Amino acid sequence: QAQLTESGGGSVQAGGSLSLSCAASMYGYSRYSLAWFRQAPGKEREGIATIDRDHQSTYADSVKGRFHISRDNAKNTLYLQMNSLKPEDTAIYYCAAAIGWVRTFIVNDYRFWGQGTQVTVSS
Repeated sequence: QAQLTESGGGSVQAGGSLSLSCAASMYGYSRYSLAWFRQAPGKEREGIATIDRDHQSTYADSVKGRFHISRDNAKNTLYLQMNSLKPEDTAIYYCAAAIGWVRTFIVNDYRFWGQGTQVTVSS
C-alpha cells in the first residue's frame, strides 16, 4: 500500500517563502504522476501543480510564476517551492499520486493522498 507524507508547512508573512516535501513509500514511484492540491477552510480542494512521469509540469493560474513543483525519483520525494506567498495561499496542502500520465487537477484522478500539512500566510 502506498503512503505519502507531507512536511514543511508552517506560518509565514506575506511575501515570504516556504518549501514543502512529500516523501513516498511506494513501489515504482517513477511511474506515477504527482500533484499538489490545497484546501482552504470552507472551500473545495483545488489542484495547484502537477508533474508527470516525464517531469512535465502544469500550474494553476493562481500560483503560476510563484510556485515550482519538482520531483526526485531517487529519493521518492516530491517538492513544492512556494515564493511570494499571499494570505489567500493559506490552506492545508496535500500531495497526491496517480498511476500513469496524469496532468489534471481532478481530485478523483489521483489514487493516493498524503495527510496534509498546514500553510498559513499572514498579512
